[in-house]
Amino acid sequence: MIAEVLGVGTELLLGDIANTNAQFLSKALAGLGISVYGHTAVGDNPARLRAALNHAFTKADIVVACGGLGPTQDDITKEVSAQYFGRQMIVDEPSWQAIQRRFEGRELPDSVIRNATVPEGSTLLPNHHGSAPGVCIEQDGKTLILLPGPPHELEPMFMKYAVPFLRQKTDLVFLSRTLKIVGVGESTVETMLKDIIDTQTNPTIAPYAKLTEVALRITASAPDEAAAKQLIDPVAKEIYSRLGRHIYGEDDDCLAQAILHILENQGQTLAIAESCTGGLLTSAIVDIPGSSKVLQESVITYSNEAKITRLGIPRELIKAHGAVSPQTAAAMAEGIAKTSGTGIGISTTGIAGPEGGTKEKPIGLVYIGLHIKGATHTKELRLIGDRNEIRNRAVVGALDMLRLHIKN
Repeated sequence: MIAEVLGVGTELLLGDIANTNAQFLSKALAGLGISVYGHTAVGDNPARLRAALNHAFTKADIVVACGGLGPTQDDITKEVSAQYFGRQMIVDEPSWQAIQRRFEGRELPDSVIRNATVPEGSTLLPNHHGSAPGVCIEQDGKTLILLPGPPHELEPMFMKYAVPFLRQKTDLVFLSRTLKIVGVGESTVETMLKDIIDTQTNPTIAPYAKLTEVALRITASAPDEAAAKQLIDPVAKEIYSRLGRHIYGEDDDCLAQAILHILENQGQTLAIAESCTGGLLTSAIVDIPGSSKVLQESVITYSNEAKITRLGIPRELIKAHGAVSPQTAAAMAEGIAKTSGTGIGISTTGIAGPEGGTKEKPIGLVYIGLHIKGATHTKELRLIGDRNEIRNRAVVGALDMLRLHIKN
């Protein structure tokens, strides 16, 4: 089956909001084995919306439209869809009663009844997080699914109600397993797996490059989930044998979370001293619930004087080697571990740009210091990108260095 995702709302075209619904739906539909051939955004204009539906159905069996189901005059998606299929608009009594219960004890605006007004003969998807139900219309081999625009309404509705509806349209189950890779780029991953990728049939393998990592998705189709898993497992095992140390997790895992899990199990504590990353490394750790069990302290020692007074780095060391040097990175990691009383200290120092680089120390030069198990290690990174890209890549470089050392 082929699908098209249609975003409805002038705010999308003006750039007032990002179309995150398209990303969510594309991923969810791919997991169902439904290929998404296009994304379209259209404003709150009846003629243009009808034209968009016409165009989408020339390519797709299924169109999933998001937005325009609400009570205001510019919420036109249901009305235009009803006209497209030659249907009348009616008030769905169960939906209207649910809306009245939702507003119990509050004044009910007259316009809210529009939320319960739907194309006749459609299948409705309950909305447990808002007022407007979703709508499914099937006619002449076409399937149109209308979803509310707010993601906190759309996502649970789609997963709980639209997914079972769509599963009935295929005899196959599609299962995906995503391996999370760090420390190597997409082209290197493809080279290391070239023979597997070149001969892939079922399952399929697709690498996706992100700013700081690569996701490798393995997808299999089979009559049931167990059979799909059996197809995926040997392929994943072979990929692990080739990329092993670069794979830090799977599916929804994140790098910081994987590291904190290991450190907590080991009973380790961590302290951080940041310069060029300016708190981003600490933020990546603190974003994970329960990080306080591991992270004891963090400081941003941006100036040379802060490195000297807070971390106890000898002034002569910075004068001799510079703030951006393996020697200073090592001293920062040792200093924060000592002053914080932790088993592990990690540091970052570098030149993020856009100014400050020299021929000897160019923009993108970053040093990571790591004090662990009584020994100190440093790593040099030569990073590319703008200031924020360099800083974010430095964070991942530091986390990956820590990950590899705590696994030893």
